[in-house]
Amino acid sequence: MYPPLMETYKRYPIKIVKGKGSWVWDEKGKKYLDFTSGIAVLNLGHVPQEVKERLQEQLDAVWHTSNLFHIPSQEELAKKLTEVSCADQVFFCNSGTEANEGAIKLARLYAHKILGKKGSEIITFTHSFHGRT
Repeated sequence: MYPPLMETYKRYPIKIVKGKGSWVWDEKGKKYLDFTSGIAVLNLGHVPQEVKERLQEQLDAVWHTSNLFHIPSQEELAKKLTEVSCADQVFFCNSGTEANEGAIKLARLYAHKILGKKGSEIITFTHSFHGRT
């Protein structure tokens, strides 16, 4: 245990120091296949070159700004996503937690406005991760 870190999980005695593609390495140079995909957020693997290049381009332009303003790259991505999906609009958020909360709000709105349901019931799974809120 590292005292300044809150112990939210029991950690394995492995210190991961590098990743590339589907692989990670520990401090001793031992290679592991990353079956967790970096806790399911690295669908493209660790350090993919094209993503790295696009991220650098964005870092050189603007890091973050509020949705109170038009963000051309965000609007371009939204257009591309609607062209290749069944969605007419998209909602960008910062985390899976916000995505789940947004989905719940949309489901409740649909149930109320379209189905005429007054109550709200949410079905969840025990021992499943839905976010930290």
